[in-house]
Amino acid sequence: MALDDAGLDLLFRNARTPVAWNDRPVGQETLRQLYDLVRLGPTSGNCCPARFVFITTESCRERLRPALSAGNVQRVMTAPVTVIVAHDPLFFDRMDTLNPAPDVRQWFAADVGLAEETAFRNGTLQGAYLIMAARALGLSVLPLSGFDGAMVEDCFLAQKGWQANFLVCLGYTDGPPPTARAPRPDFDDACVIV
Repeated sequence: MALDDAGLDLLFRNARTPVAWNDRPVGQETLRQLYDLVRLGPTSGNCCPARFVFITTESCRERLRPALSAGNVQRVMTAPVTVIVAHDPLFFDRMDTLNPAPDVRQWFAADVGLAEETAFRNGTLQGAYLIMAARALGLSVLPLSGFDGAMVEDCFLAQKGWQANFLVCLGYTDGPPPTARAPRPDFDDACVIV
């Protein structure tokens, strides 16, 4: 069964990158509901390498501030939630639980390059699921790559050994931004059917 136009509008056609947030908070129950959707998205071999740090407090936002590029400071500091989308380079240590096939853990444990590529690719994929799941829950979403990854890792991820990929701000807005949507490549510019 396909989504109807209202669902497609919510996820794609009318979804826009916010320029400001309203005062409505994003509760912990919403974040748990969000992750419960994200974790259902497919990853190769069910490896599930993504890890998420939900920054919700003013003190943690202040710890994040020095790592942000100048153009992102205001939008991140005013967002109700900023998510560090990261991945666990040792994701394969959980493979015995996540995938019943024999020796799956060893595929990755024996090949650092394969493990790094798998963690980054599938963690990024799970970050995209986060964006779409957030939109499905009615949240506005602002993905960002303008930050110092090493600073974010030192400040928030070092104890876990996770690696930062990108940031996603979550919250609510009072309507679409005042500017028109930026152009996107047409099918013939971006696609080939073979």
